[in-house]
Amino acid sequence: MLIKICGMKYPDNIHEIAALKPDFMGFIFYPGSPRFADHLDINTLSELPDSIKKTGVFVNENLENILTAISKYNLDAVQLHGADNKKLCRKIREEARTFVIKVFPIMDASNFRVTANYEAVADYFLFDTKTDLYGGSGQKFNWNILQEYKGNKPFLLSGGICADDVKAIRAIEHPLLAGVDLNSKFELKPGLKDTRLLKQFIDELKKTKDEQNQSTISE
Repeated sequence: MLIKICGMKYPDNIHEIAALKPDFMGFIFYPGSPRFADHLDINTLSELPDSIKKTGVFVNENLENILTAISKYNLDAVQLHGADNKKLCRKIREEARTFVIKVFPIMDASNFRVTANYEAVADYFLFDTKTDLYGGSGQKFNWNILQEYKGNKPFLLSGGICADDVKAIRAIEHPLLAGVDLNSKFELKPGLKDTRLLKQFIDELKKTKDEQNQSTISE
């Protein structure tokens, strides 16, 4: 189960969260977000281990600005919200050779239809709750409709995931569920993550079946 922790912006907190060894760490380059990383420290990012994919999060951004951010911060991945077209996704992969996560806002099963258009130009999809915001809403969609997703691209689950959701996430049996995207429900304030709460969640989510059974017996 891949772990992406999004909305990072404070240097000390970035180091603390890096110690939890997430697979992706997200930095939001969208001025409309309370987690906008407008003064992101380049040196802090350069100190992150190679195992953590530094991910720039963009909303309806143009190619030039995305490529500039990739170069400036040495980003390993981009996460695209909004009306991004296939051409933009393809150019990012070809010109920057950068990992692409394409976000799809989900309200009902009909929202999965458009995903087929992006299978050839994205590495992962991310399914988030459809709201007026571009992520970070803290709201869940009905996870039961994930079974209606019949595509071929692995996806990350996002939208209001909180510390109490481990059991519900484990209950999702979709074979293409690759990981989770964690943000607002693990914050002390926008952009400042609760390290203790995240560690507790990640440790619990990554328990093996034998460890889960042992915990149940102990209880």
